[in-house]
Amino acid sequence: MSPREIEITANLDRVRQRIMDACFACGRDPSEVTLVGVAKTRPAEDIIAAVWAGLEDVGENYAQEMVTKAMAVQQAGLRPRWHFLGGLQTNKVKMVIPWAGAIHSVDRPSLICEIQKRADPNRPVDIFVEVNIGGEPSKSGAAVADTQNLCSTALSADGMRLVGLMAIPPVEDDPQSARPWFAALRRLREELAQRLTPLPGRLHHLSMGMSGDFEAAIAEGATVVRVGTAIFGART
Repeated sequence: MSPREIEITANLDRVRQRIMDACFACGRDPSEVTLVGVAKTRPAEDIIAAVWAGLEDVGENYAQEMVTKAMAVQQAGLRPRWHFLGGLQTNKVKMVIPWAGAIHSVDRPSLICEIQKRADPNRPVDIFVEVNIGGEPSKSGAAVADTQNLCSTALSADGMRLVGLMAIPPVEDDPQSARPWFAALRRLREELAQRLTPLPGRLHHLSMGMSGDFEAAIAEGATVVRVGTAIFGART
């Protein structure tokens, strides 16, 4: 193994241990939490090293970058599950759909319509409605007040499964200070699940928590955590 492969493997092991510790601390089963390794701006070689070390889910923020790296990883004989995490323009959906197993940034009806148009009915894509849980003008995501209507639209659309909600809370100096935002997303998901009576397997997940605060997110019910720096190191 190269020094970089050793580094990524060790980092991944530490993140897995942190997930286990966080789950045990709040009485949860670690198998309930999916780790998505966020590989934005990282070379395909880093992703390949992480997948060889056991990473099963990889997240990307840009459409062309995801396609290019997914092709390289596939050529290496590896097939992780790809998650699209960033803001998605409707004209980029056709690039993302062939590769993405999940899209975490669905925030408007026009995007749902385009996904439905481009999706393979034999391979529906999992989607998360992104919620601007802190109501920050600088951030993407649906307003809390609009989330129910957006979820209803997604539940009635073909070619996709609405599996949950996603949010990036306001930045806090103390990771524990993010817990009220994570708790607010959990309560919103619970309320919507009651109001909308989704099909089994729908609206179950919470995609929340990153390198600095995923333990707090797990304590509040996260089922998907999106971790980049703690696995791949600081971006340069």
